[in-house]
Amino acid sequence: MKIKKWGSGVFVGFFFFSLFFAFQAMAADFPTKPVTLICPWPPGGAVDTFFRVYAESTKKYLGQPVIIENKPGGAGTVGPAAMAATAKPDGYTVAQISVTLFRYQHMMKVDYDSLKDFTYILGLSGYTFGVVVKSDAPWKTFDELIAYAKDNPGKITYGSPGAGTTQNITMERISKDRGIKWIHVPMKGTGENMPALLGGHINVAADSTGFAPYVDSGQMRLLVTFGEKRTKKWPQVPTLKELGYGIVVESPFGLAGPKGMDLKVVKILHDVFKKGLEDPETLKILEKLDMLYAYKNTEDYVKQVKELFEEERILVEKLGLKKN
Repeated sequence: MKIKKWGSGVFVGFFFFSLFFAFQAMAADFPTKPVTLICPWPPGGAVDTFFRVYAESTKKYLGQPVIIENKPGGAGTVGPAAMAATAKPDGYTVAQISVTLFRYQHMMKVDYDSLKDFTYILGLSGYTFGVVVKSDAPWKTFDELIAYAKDNPGKITYGSPGAGTTQNITMERISKDRGIKWIHVPMKGTGENMPALLGGHINVAADSTGFAPYVDSGQMRLLVTFGEKRTKKWPQVPTLKELGYGIVVESPFGLAGPKGMDLKVVKILHDVFKKGLEDPETLKILEKLDMLYAYKNTEDYVKQVKELFEEERILVEKLGLKKN
């Protein structure tokens, strides 16, 4: 009997020993096929545009294609949540991680833990957000819009890329701060938000730089931006901070895979995606979209994720949106 147990132990030990070296070999050979990058927003918006250029840049250093898979929904949370639940932690599936992922965990019941269910790889960028109206709208400045909204409760409708997005949360912060009431109309991303404004279905749109072509062509008027400083592209437009709101929002984002990824694979992905981020074509599209270069290595990105998680908890509690 003892001999039999000893034999079973040797077999089990050999199995795990072989498995360990199999994983080591897989990491050494990585990548041997395309890597899927989940963009959790619809096609056509600023993020999708950025990632398509970024994927082309990165494949030169990865030696394999980077395939963009659009998985919109849940204000940017459906894609990464699905990856965390179903994808193998082999490095062949990664996703954009937006601040909404951390925010939603404090606002409602979700089927993921943003601190435990992901392997964070690197920080990439941040957004330029702003508020736009049609060019023939009566409001020439953001202060004029606020004054109208204050005098006409419930008359202003604004669109955002979805409930719980940074744009929506920022507009509600402004509403609370100024004691105004406006109506939020959630959209399925920039691709729906911009046509809704142009078609007169909403009065105002809060969005990222998917509004750029419309502003540059004169179809829309940019009233305010949400960053620390005025943008290079629209230096005449003030920031919320300048106007006395005490709000600076840039929503940094990065890439992550499912939990349990091999650290060697994480290092390979970090290095090639960093090179892709620094590629001239990627830097050009960042500038064109007025998005930030906000690289963080794996260690620093993990620290930032923990900080963002806590910041969102405080914000959600302040706005009275905390889940019961």
